[in-house]
Amino acid sequence: MAITQKLHPDTRFVGKYRQIQRTIFAKPAKRTGYENTLYPRRFAGLNLPYFQPEKYKTMVALLIAAHNEELVLENTLRSAIAAGMEPRHIYVVDDASADSTSKIAKEILGQHNVIKVKHSGKGLALSIAAAYFNLSRRYRWIHIADADGAFAPDYFRVIRSRLRVKYAAATGYVRSLSGSYIGQYRVFEYTIGLDVMRRFQSVANVVSVIPGPTSCFRSDIFDKLNFANHSLTEDFDVTLQIHRSKLGKIQYIPQAIAYTQDPKNLVDYVKQITRWNRGIMQCVLRHHIGFKLTRIDAYLSWQILQNLLFFTNYFFWLPALMILTGKGLSLVAGALLYDISLIAVMVSYAAYRSRRSDIISAFPFIYMLRWISVFIFLKSFIEVGLLRQHRLSSGTWDVVGRRYKADTVAT
Repeated sequence: MAITQKLHPDTRFVGKYRQIQRTIFAKPAKRTGYENTLYPRRFAGLNLPYFQPEKYKTMVALLIAAHNEELVLENTLRSAIAAGMEPRHIYVVDDASADSTSKIAKEILGQHNVIKVKHSGKGLALSIAAAYFNLSRRYRWIHIADADGAFAPDYFRVIRSRLRVKYAAATGYVRSLSGSYIGQYRVFEYTIGLDVMRRFQSVANVVSVIPGPTSCFRSDIFDKLNFANHSLTEDFDVTLQIHRSKLGKIQYIPQAIAYTQDPKNLVDYVKQITRWNRGIMQCVLRHHIGFKLTRIDAYLSWQILQNLLFFTNYFFWLPALMILTGKGLSLVAGALLYDISLIAVMVSYAAYRSRRSDIISAFPFIYMLRWISVFIFLKSFIEVGLLRQHRLSSGTWDVVGRRYKADTVAT
């Protein structure tokens, strides 16, 4: 796979891999206590950087994969710099964009921190870039972020101060950028999911997904993960790899707030969550969730069962009770009143926690989108789980029509 520009000055060894191998294995070096460092005399002719011992590595690198992201990439990069990342530690891999994605990245970061590769898909592009820039050797942690996100002003300062090496990976708190009623629904969804469920997941060691906007991996763990996993939800698959391979716990840092761009209309929303739900079911089948006696199996099985029970209660047991008791309207009214009241309480909590009063006025849309989301889950469960359709994806991505220049910025 061709890389279409000069090598980064800190990664010139990439093109001389076999020469390095011959030099290393031809004459074993005497043990001096610096075995993790390339000895300058032995490799003087190669003009290579030293392999830094762990204590001398830079703390965090930010890696962003982008494909036709000219509308959003500049805001993401400038947000990262304002949040405490030096431009020299930010890297962009352009996955065969047909627009000015590379040009924008080079203008902000410089040409040595940007590469362009053949159309590979997000996961493979990330793996290529990490190897190309030699990030695992040069950094303790590798932070991945989406090209359409943003960061709170103190995001990377918080991340650096709270990361602990005993964890394999870390994730922060995701918020929605202000926008349409889809964004209002996502505020509700993220607040309940992260304020309540994610805190429980962190304590119980069952963090189910390290989301794209805020994904941080210890560099030695990063090398053990397969990001090119041909899944529609590579972040979910990578998280399950950590659990399945018992690589370590996942740290939750709620003080580190990252923002993400949500679909602008209902059509794009349906496409997005269809892709997500199919991807989730792909990973559930691939990793045989529910067939092992582990915490993550139990937790994800419970989540799937919970959604299925929601359907059986409304579309099997409720009609059965209506027929048996002859109290059709009263039963339906009671069930809907209970459901609406429960969601109203949750929406009020989300509005309070997010300091977004507009969430309450969006209650009708939130209630409607919740039902749409549940129906799409069931559709995906039947397609992938029962009919065995959409089992694999090509691994490539397409953002045409999904990106837009945000009217508001993260604060």
